[in-house]
Amino acid sequence: MMNDEMLDDRHDLKRRTKRWTLSVIRLYSTLPRPTEAQVIGKQALRSGTSVGAHYREATRARSNAEFVSKIECGLQELEETRYWLELMTESGIVTQEKLQDLFREAEELTSIFVASAKTAKKGIR
Repeated sequence: MMNDEMLDDRHDLKRRTKRWTLSVIRLYSTLPRPTEAQVIGKQALRSGTSVGAHYREATRARSNAEFVSKIECGLQELEETRYWLELMTESGIVTQEKLQDLFREAEELTSIFVASAKTAKKGIR
């Protein structure tokens, strides 16, 4: 049975992944119109908006194995989004400063997802 603290953490992470998604959406809406900015932006939009969706799916998992699978999908999407964000900064589309919060949150979410997957994997064995 889940205690209140675990339930609060889960709801907090739902809110946090939603905030991440909304930040990615807002970033995309501010990108310049040249083709390369829009192509890279759409890639970041696709991967960045699926992080929260994967987490939501994980919270409804029917088993530890399914939970791990969904969390690891979220990790893949986080890593892909970081790649597109890096390309935006290194190509000069967006300044590093503008993306600083997104990079920081990606790091923190990655750490949380990795820890969650490791904990759940211990339960599988």
